[in-house]
Amino acid sequence: MRRESMEFDVAIVGGGPAGLTAAIRLLQCDPNLNICILEKGDAIGAHILSGAVLEPRALNELIPNWLEKNAFSATNVLQDQFVFLTEKKSYRLPTPQPMHNQGNYIISLGQFCQFLAEEAEKLGANIFPGFAVTEVLYDEKNQVIGVATGDKGIDRFGVPKAGFQAGFNLYAKQTLFAEGCRGSLTQTLFKKFNLTQNCNPQTYGLGLKELWEIPQEYHQAGSVMHSIGWPLDNKTYGGSFVYQFDNNQLAIGFVVGLDYQNPYLNPYEEFQRFKTHPIVRALLEKGKRIAYGARALNEGGYQSIPKLTFPGGLIIGCAAGFLNVPKIKGIHTAMKSGMIAAESIFQALQEQHSQSIECHRYSEEIAKSWVMQELKKVRNIRPAMNWGLWPGLVYAAVDTYILRGKAPWTFKNHADHLQLKKAEDSIKITYPKHDNTITFDLMSSVFLTNAIHDEDQPCHLKLADLAIPVNVNLKYYAGPEQRYCPAGVYEFVEDKDQIFKFQMNAANCIQCKACDIKDPKQNITWTPPEGGSGPQYFIL
Repeated sequence: MRRESMEFDVAIVGGGPAGLTAAIRLLQCDPNLNICILEKGDAIGAHILSGAVLEPRALNELIPNWLEKNAFSATNVLQDQFVFLTEKKSYRLPTPQPMHNQGNYIISLGQFCQFLAEEAEKLGANIFPGFAVTEVLYDEKNQVIGVATGDKGIDRFGVPKAGFQAGFNLYAKQTLFAEGCRGSLTQTLFKKFNLTQNCNPQTYGLGLKELWEIPQEYHQAGSVMHSIGWPLDNKTYGGSFVYQFDNNQLAIGFVVGLDYQNPYLNPYEEFQRFKTHPIVRALLEKGKRIAYGARALNEGGYQSIPKLTFPGGLIIGCAAGFLNVPKIKGIHTAMKSGMIAAESIFQALQEQHSQSIECHRYSEEIAKSWVMQELKKVRNIRPAMNWGLWPGLVYAAVDTYILRGKAPWTFKNHADHLQLKKAEDSIKITYPKHDNTITFDLMSSVFLTNAIHDEDQPCHLKLADLAIPVNVNLKYYAGPEQRYCPAGVYEFVEDKDQIFKFQMNAANCIQCKACDIKDPKQNITWTPPEGGSGPQYFIL
């Protein structure tokens, strides 16, 4: 079936902070530009679970009067805590300098994105939610000329159903890829243009998050707590956060570095176990859990940032890896990258209106910006944690307070999928039974994501080799995909002949990308399901 097409000056893939900021800045530069933003979620914010700390530096530059608009919840951070946990006790430590939150705000990230979307639309941006971008379009010179959205209404066998809708081809002079961490199209661009040949492998963490309502007497609006230590061992990178914002709500989360070595480790169960600690249980035991979600996070930092430009487009935000890991913040850097991209593209379009130019100015301006200065300063802190918790903390203190981020060396990052040990060399982990008050089974958590997914569509999780899950992953690594997935997508089912078969429950997918990252043989490729599929966090 013939596809309809549309033409724009700039097309932006992804409706998160980076993509929306880029649109706003472009239209601030030139209100006559024709810009579109494509978002795979059913609405802006649908795939973004609330609860984050915002450093407002970039937002102050973009919309100086944002506080006066009172358009989204923003709670001043009033208290910082950094604690080390053992199984029963907690010890308060000095808060590391990068984690100081004076002048920052606890926000609903979903509301924040909706605010940015409204600002972009006021300026004239075209926002298309519910459209999954599935293909990069190239011309005969292999230059990017736009993107294509996926068809809707295809059954599991690839046959159009009654409500079939063909996707669109969207052509643009420049295309910005703001897909977030481990963007599927961004990964294809890395390979197409060899964008990662001069950088370290990207590394990742898996962040799991819940939202709770707690009684007023237990609530302290503006309180921020981070923890390290239990329940993880000293060789496994990770930690927790508890952010208390308005309306007696708090966001509680747990991050596990996806370079963990024990295949029996289950990030979801580590999160549930963390909540049983006395200082956490005291907060939650009389509260009510109202949401759950998970998402991969970039942790590679400065040395893992790829080449950012190619003919016809560029990469911004977490798709490029601008998260500041020691700060545990990436909204401000993602937004600033979007602003720099917009200003660079505006200049390029002014100078040369032909399609598919490579905007080298963006890379040059990023290199000179406070984004790269900030990331370079902390570049060695996350890699040092590979030595273990205590050596890593000691190095972080020396790097921060003595060397001040100016060490004459740069530590290397390693690929996460290569770090798993075989099951026979690992210790099994037994997790406690859920109490359904503080801790919950996985499926009841997935239910809270409000995920929408038509099961009669082609599977969006692609296996390069159908035999690897059983013959390699199960045999040698005890089937780690059934544990690292925070949504129960992957199972090994034993049939009547006691033969294990690999089963994928694609409808459970909450689009965290952990499988694409952690599979030891890189056998799983995550691609977007039908537009509008996935979690529906925005309703909260």
